[in-house]
Amino acid sequence: MTNLQTASPETKTVAAPISPEKKPKVRESMGSLAFSRRARARAITKHIILIACGAIMIYPLLWMVVSSLRPNDLIFKDPGLWLNTLDLSNYSSGWSALTHPFGHYMLNSAIVVIGCILGNLISCSMAAYAFARLKFTASKLFFGIMLLTLMLPFHVVVVPQYVLFSQIGWVNTFWPLIVPKLLATDAFFVFLMVQFIRGIPKDLDEAARIDGAGHPRIFLRVILPLMVPALATTTIFTFIWTWNDFFSSLIYLTDPDMFTVPVALRAFVDSQAGTSWGSLFAMSIVSLLPVFLIFLFGQRFLIKGIATTGIK
Repeated sequence: MTNLQTASPETKTVAAPISPEKKPKVRESMGSLAFSRRARARAITKHIILIACGAIMIYPLLWMVVSSLRPNDLIFKDPGLWLNTLDLSNYSSGWSALTHPFGHYMLNSAIVVIGCILGNLISCSMAAYAFARLKFTASKLFFGIMLLTLMLPFHVVVVPQYVLFSQIGWVNTFWPLIVPKLLATDAFFVFLMVQFIRGIPKDLDEAARIDGAGHPRIFLRVILPLMVPALATTTIFTFIWTWNDFFSSLIYLTDPDMFTVPVALRAFVDSQAGTSWGSLFAMSIVSLLPVFLIFLFGQRFLIKGIATTGIK
Protein backbone atom coordinates (compact mmCIF):
# COMPACT_ATOMS: atom_id res chain seq x y z
CA MET A 1 0.00 0.00 0.00
CA THR A 2 1.33 3.42 -1.08
CA ASN A 3 1.80 6.05 1.60
CA LEU A 4 0.40 9.46 0.52
CA GLN A 5 1.99 12.47 2.17
CA THR A 6 -0.14 15.63 2.27
CA ALA A 7 1.02 19.02 3.30
CA SER A 8 -0.47 20.47 6.41
CA PRO A 9 -2.84 23.41 5.88
CA GLU A 10 -0.80 25.37 8.37
CA THR A 11 2.32 25.10 6.23
CA LYS A 12 3.22 28.53 4.73
CA THR A 13 5.77 29.51 2.09
CA VAL A 14 8.32 31.83 3.66
CA ALA A 15 10.55 33.97 1.37
CA ALA A 16 14.23 33.59 1.94
CA PRO A 17 15.63 36.61 3.75
CA ILE A 18 18.01 38.89 1.81
CA SER A 19 21.53 38.32 2.92
CA PRO A 20 23.45 41.30 4.28
CA GLU A 21 25.87 41.01 1.38
CA LYS A 22 23.12 41.59 -1.23
CA LYS A 23 21.46 44.56 0.52
CA PRO A 24 23.98 47.21 -0.74
CA LYS A 25 23.54 45.95 -4.30
CA VAL A 26 19.75 46.22 -4.04
CA ARG A 27 20.01 49.75 -2.65
CA GLU A 28 22.46 50.67 -5.44
CA SER A 29 20.14 49.37 -8.17
CA MET A 30 17.16 51.20 -6.67
CA GLY A 31 19.20 54.40 -6.42
CA SER A 32 20.35 54.15 -10.04
CA LEU A 33 16.75 53.57 -11.14
CA ALA A 34 15.57 56.66 -9.26
CA PHE A 35 18.46 58.68 -10.73
CA SER A 36 17.61 57.57 -14.27
CA ARG A 37 13.98 58.61 -13.71
CA ARG A 38 15.05 62.06 -12.49
CA ALA A 39 17.47 62.45 -15.39
CA ARG A 40 14.74 61.45 -17.85
CA ALA A 41 12.33 63.94 -16.27
CA ARG A 42 14.94 66.74 -16.51
CA ALA A 43 15.66 65.86 -20.15
CA ILE A 44 11.95 65.94 -21.03
CA THR A 45 11.54 69.30 -19.26
CA LYS A 46 14.53 70.77 -21.13
CA HIS A 47 13.17 69.57 -24.46
CA ILE A 48 9.76 71.06 -23.74
CA ILE A 49 11.33 74.42 -22.85
CA LEU A 50 13.54 74.37 -25.97
CA ILE A 51 10.59 73.49 -28.21
CA ALA A 52 8.53 76.31 -26.70
CA CYS A 53 11.37 78.83 -27.17
CA GLY A 54 11.95 77.60 -30.73
CA ALA A 55 8.25 78.00 -31.53
CA ILE A 56 8.31 81.57 -30.21
CA MET A 57 11.39 82.45 -32.27
CA ILE A 58 10.13 80.85 -35.49
CA TYR A 59 6.62 82.33 -35.22
CA PRO A 60 7.46 85.59 -37.10
CA LEU A 61 8.92 83.59 -40.00
CA LEU A 62 5.91 81.28 -40.15
CA TRP A 63 3.58 84.28 -40.00
CA MET A 64 5.42 85.88 -42.92
CA VAL A 65 5.13 82.67 -44.95
CA VAL A 66 1.38 82.46 -44.24
CA SER A 67 0.91 86.19 -44.94
CA SER A 68 2.59 85.82 -48.33
CA LEU A 69 -0.22 83.39 -49.25
CA ARG A 70 -3.05 85.68 -48.14
CA PRO A 71 -4.77 88.51 -50.01
CA ASN A 72 -3.28 91.90 -49.24
CA ASP A 73 -6.38 93.14 -47.36
CA LEU A 74 -6.49 90.14 -45.01
CA ILE A 75 -2.87 90.09 -43.85
CA PHE A 76 -3.21 92.20 -40.70
CA LYS A 77 -6.77 91.20 -39.87
CA ASP A 78 -5.83 87.70 -38.72
CA PRO A 79 -2.61 87.40 -36.70
CA GLY A 80 -2.87 83.62 -36.53
CA LEU A 81 -1.21 80.99 -38.64
CA TRP A 82 -4.40 79.40 -39.95
CA LEU A 83 -4.73 79.84 -43.71
CA ASN A 84 -8.33 80.10 -44.89
CA THR A 85 -7.65 81.06 -48.50
CA LEU A 86 -4.61 80.24 -50.63
CA ASP A 87 -3.53 83.14 -52.83
CA LEU A 88 -0.36 82.77 -54.95
CA SER A 89 -0.82 86.06 -56.77
CA ASN A 90 1.56 87.82 -54.36
CA TYR A 91 4.50 85.89 -55.79
CA SER A 92 3.66 86.63 -59.41
CA SER A 93 2.85 90.30 -58.77
CA GLY A 94 5.86 90.80 -56.50
CA TRP A 95 8.25 89.25 -59.02
CA SER A 96 7.35 91.88 -61.62
CA ALA A 97 6.29 94.79 -59.39
CA LEU A 98 9.50 96.80 -59.69
CA THR A 99 11.35 98.25 -62.67
CA HIS A 100 13.03 94.92 -63.38
CA PRO A 101 12.01 91.35 -62.50
CA PHE A 102 13.08 90.40 -59.02
CA GLY A 103 15.57 87.91 -60.46
CA HIS A 104 17.58 90.90 -61.76
CA TYR A 105 18.18 92.09 -58.19
CA MET A 106 19.03 88.59 -57.02
CA LEU A 107 21.64 88.42 -59.79
CA ASN A 108 23.13 91.72 -58.58
CA SER A 109 23.35 90.34 -55.05
CA ALA A 110 24.92 87.13 -56.37
CA ILE A 111 27.64 89.12 -58.16
CA VAL A 112 28.46 91.05 -54.99
CA VAL A 113 28.36 87.92 -52.83
CA ILE A 114 30.67 85.91 -55.11
CA GLY A 115 33.16 88.78 -55.27
CA CYS A 116 33.14 89.22 -51.47
CA ILE A 117 33.55 85.49 -50.83
CA LEU A 118 36.52 85.21 -53.19
CA GLY A 119 38.05 88.36 -51.73
CA ASN A 120 37.77 87.16 -48.15
CA LEU A 121 39.03 83.66 -48.90
CA ILE A 122 42.10 84.90 -50.76
CA SER A 123 43.11 87.94 -48.73
CA CYS A 124 42.18 86.75 -45.23
CA SER A 125 43.90 83.37 -45.68
CA MET A 126 47.11 85.01 -46.91
CA ALA A 127 47.08 87.55 -44.08
CA ALA A 128 46.38 84.81 -41.54
CA TYR A 129 49.31 82.73 -42.83
CA ALA A 130 51.59 85.75 -42.53
CA PHE A 131 50.56 86.40 -38.93
CA ALA A 132 50.69 82.73 -37.92
CA ARG A 133 53.85 81.51 -39.67
CA LEU A 134 56.04 84.41 -40.84
CA LYS A 135 58.40 86.25 -38.52
CA PHE A 136 58.71 89.94 -39.32
CA THR A 137 59.33 93.16 -37.43
CA ALA A 138 56.48 94.30 -35.16
CA SER A 139 54.31 91.35 -36.14
CA LYS A 140 52.59 91.29 -32.73
CA LEU A 141 51.96 95.04 -32.95
CA PHE A 142 50.32 94.74 -36.35
CA PHE A 143 48.29 91.76 -35.15
CA GLY A 144 47.05 93.81 -32.19
CA ILE A 145 46.13 96.70 -34.50
CA MET A 146 44.23 94.24 -36.67
CA LEU A 147 42.31 93.04 -33.62
CA LEU A 148 41.53 96.63 -32.62
CA THR A 149 39.63 97.08 -35.87
CA LEU A 150 37.11 94.56 -34.55
CA MET A 151 36.06 97.13 -31.94
CA LEU A 152 35.84 99.97 -34.46
CA PRO A 153 32.22 100.62 -35.49
CA PHE A 154 31.56 100.49 -39.21
CA HIS A 155 29.73 103.84 -39.13
CA VAL A 156 32.94 105.62 -38.09
CA VAL A 157 34.62 104.97 -41.43
CA VAL A 158 31.55 105.34 -43.67
CA VAL A 159 32.11 109.00 -44.51
CA PRO A 160 35.86 108.73 -45.31
CA GLN A 161 35.24 105.65 -47.42
CA TYR A 162 32.41 107.31 -49.31
CA VAL A 163 34.54 110.40 -50.02
CA LEU A 164 37.38 108.17 -51.26
CA PHE A 165 35.20 106.05 -53.52
CA SER A 166 33.38 109.14 -54.79
CA GLN A 167 36.67 110.75 -55.85
CA ILE A 168 37.69 107.55 -57.61
CA GLY A 169 34.34 107.43 -59.40
CA TRP A 170 33.18 104.12 -57.95
CA VAL A 171 29.84 105.30 -56.54
CA ASN A 172 26.90 103.47 -58.09
CA THR A 173 29.11 100.48 -58.92
CA PHE A 174 29.80 97.18 -57.19
CA TRP A 175 33.48 98.01 -56.61
CA PRO A 176 33.03 99.72 -53.19
CA LEU A 177 31.31 96.55 -51.94
CA ILE A 178 33.86 94.07 -53.34
CA VAL A 179 37.30 95.73 -53.40
CA PRO A 180 37.63 96.19 -49.57
CA LYS A 181 37.23 92.42 -49.19
CA LEU A 182 40.34 91.93 -51.35
CA LEU A 183 42.35 93.88 -48.77
CA ALA A 184 41.58 91.62 -45.77
CA THR A 185 39.43 94.22 -44.03
CA ASP A 186 37.35 91.62 -42.16
CA ALA A 187 39.52 91.13 -39.08
CA PHE A 188 37.16 88.51 -37.68
CA PHE A 189 37.99 86.04 -40.45
CA VAL A 190 41.71 86.84 -40.25
CA PHE A 191 41.69 86.10 -36.51
CA LEU A 192 39.68 82.91 -37.09
CA MET A 193 42.16 81.61 -39.66
CA VAL A 194 45.18 82.63 -37.58
CA GLN A 195 43.94 80.56 -34.65
CA PHE A 196 43.24 77.64 -36.96
CA ILE A 197 46.69 77.76 -38.60
CA ARG A 198 48.37 77.93 -35.20
CA GLY A 199 46.72 74.62 -34.39
CA ILE A 200 48.39 72.92 -37.37
CA PRO A 201 51.71 71.29 -36.34
CA LYS A 202 54.78 73.13 -37.57
CA ASP A 203 56.43 69.80 -38.32
CA LEU A 204 54.51 69.78 -41.60
CA ASP A 205 56.05 73.12 -42.56
CA GLU A 206 59.53 71.92 -41.66
CA ALA A 207 59.11 68.71 -43.65
CA ALA A 208 57.99 70.69 -46.69
CA ARG A 209 60.89 73.14 -46.23
CA ILE A 210 63.35 70.22 -46.17
CA ASP A 211 61.92 69.14 -49.54
CA GLY A 212 62.75 72.59 -50.90
CA ALA A 213 59.33 74.25 -50.63
CA GLY A 214 59.10 77.97 -49.95
CA HIS A 215 56.34 79.89 -48.22
CA PRO A 216 54.06 80.11 -51.29
CA ARG A 217 54.25 76.37 -51.87
CA ILE A 218 53.84 75.57 -48.17
CA PHE A 219 50.77 77.79 -48.04
CA LEU A 220 49.18 76.33 -51.18
CA ARG A 221 50.12 72.66 -50.76
CA VAL A 222 50.23 72.15 -46.99
CA ILE A 223 48.30 74.78 -45.06
CA LEU A 224 45.45 75.61 -47.43
CA PRO A 225 44.14 72.01 -47.84
CA LEU A 226 44.01 71.69 -44.04
CA MET A 227 42.07 74.95 -43.67
CA VAL A 228 38.86 73.56 -45.16
CA PRO A 229 36.80 74.07 -41.95
CA ALA A 230 37.96 77.68 -41.55
CA LEU A 231 37.40 78.41 -45.24
CA ALA A 232 33.93 76.88 -45.11
CA THR A 233 33.04 78.99 -42.06
CA THR A 234 34.30 82.12 -43.81
CA THR A 235 32.25 81.30 -46.91
CA ILE A 236 29.04 80.73 -44.96
CA PHE A 237 29.26 83.88 -42.86
CA THR A 238 30.40 86.05 -45.77
CA PHE A 239 27.45 84.87 -47.85
CA ILE A 240 24.91 85.53 -45.11
CA TRP A 241 26.32 88.93 -44.09
CA THR A 242 26.76 90.18 -47.67
CA TRP A 243 23.42 88.90 -48.93
CA ASN A 244 21.61 90.63 -46.06
CA ASP A 245 23.70 93.82 -46.14
CA PHE A 246 21.36 96.78 -46.58
CA PHE A 247 23.34 99.76 -45.32
CA SER A 248 26.34 99.58 -47.66
CA SER A 249 24.20 98.88 -50.71
CA LEU A 250 21.90 101.77 -49.85
CA ILE A 251 24.86 104.19 -49.63
CA TYR A 252 26.79 103.25 -52.75
CA LEU A 253 24.04 102.06 -55.11
CA THR A 254 21.68 104.81 -56.29
CA ASP A 255 20.64 103.52 -59.72
CA PRO A 256 17.65 101.11 -59.55
CA ASP A 257 19.39 98.92 -62.13
CA MET A 258 22.18 98.27 -59.58
CA PHE A 259 19.98 97.53 -56.56
CA THR A 260 20.67 94.39 -54.55
CA VAL A 261 17.98 92.30 -52.86
CA PRO A 262 17.72 94.25 -49.54
CA VAL A 263 17.43 97.61 -51.33
CA ALA A 264 14.92 96.17 -53.79
CA LEU A 265 12.77 94.91 -50.92
CA ARG A 266 12.86 98.41 -49.44
CA ALA A 267 11.37 99.70 -52.70
CA PHE A 268 8.13 97.81 -51.96
CA VAL A 269 7.46 100.13 -48.99
CA ASP A 270 6.07 103.47 -50.09
CA SER A 271 5.14 106.12 -47.53
CA GLN A 272 2.89 108.01 -49.97
CA ALA A 273 1.13 105.25 -51.88
CA GLY A 274 -0.21 102.02 -50.50
CA THR A 275 2.38 99.41 -49.54
CA SER A 276 1.97 95.99 -51.12
CA TRP A 277 2.65 93.91 -48.03
CA GLY A 278 1.77 90.63 -49.68
CA SER A 279 4.29 91.15 -52.49
CA LEU A 280 6.89 92.30 -49.96
CA PHE A 281 6.46 89.18 -47.84
CA ALA A 282 6.46 86.94 -50.91
CA MET A 283 9.72 88.35 -52.24
CA SER A 284 11.20 88.23 -48.74
CA ILE A 285 10.55 84.49 -48.70
CA VAL A 286 12.14 84.15 -52.14
CA SER A 287 15.21 86.09 -50.98
CA LEU A 288 15.57 83.88 -47.88
CA LEU A 289 15.71 80.64 -49.86
CA PRO A 290 19.38 81.05 -50.95
CA VAL A 291 20.37 81.78 -47.36
CA PHE A 292 18.68 78.61 -46.10
CA LEU A 293 20.19 76.50 -48.88
CA ILE A 294 23.74 77.79 -48.49
CA PHE A 295 23.55 77.32 -44.71
CA LEU A 296 22.25 73.76 -44.97
CA PHE A 297 24.74 72.62 -47.60
CA GLY A 298 27.56 74.63 -46.04
CA GLN A 299 26.91 73.22 -42.59
CA ARG A 300 27.17 69.68 -43.91
CA PHE A 301 30.39 70.55 -45.73
CA LEU A 302 31.76 72.19 -42.59
CA ILE A 303 31.11 69.11 -40.44
CA LYS A 304 32.63 66.88 -43.11
CA GLY A 305 35.73 69.08 -43.29
CA ILE A 306 36.22 68.99 -39.52
CA ALA A 307 35.78 65.20 -39.42
CA THR A 308 38.30 64.51 -42.20
CA THR A 309 40.94 67.09 -41.29
CA GLY A 310 42.77 64.75 -38.91
CA ILE A 311 42.73 61.90 -41.45
CA LYS A 312 44.33 64.11 -44.09
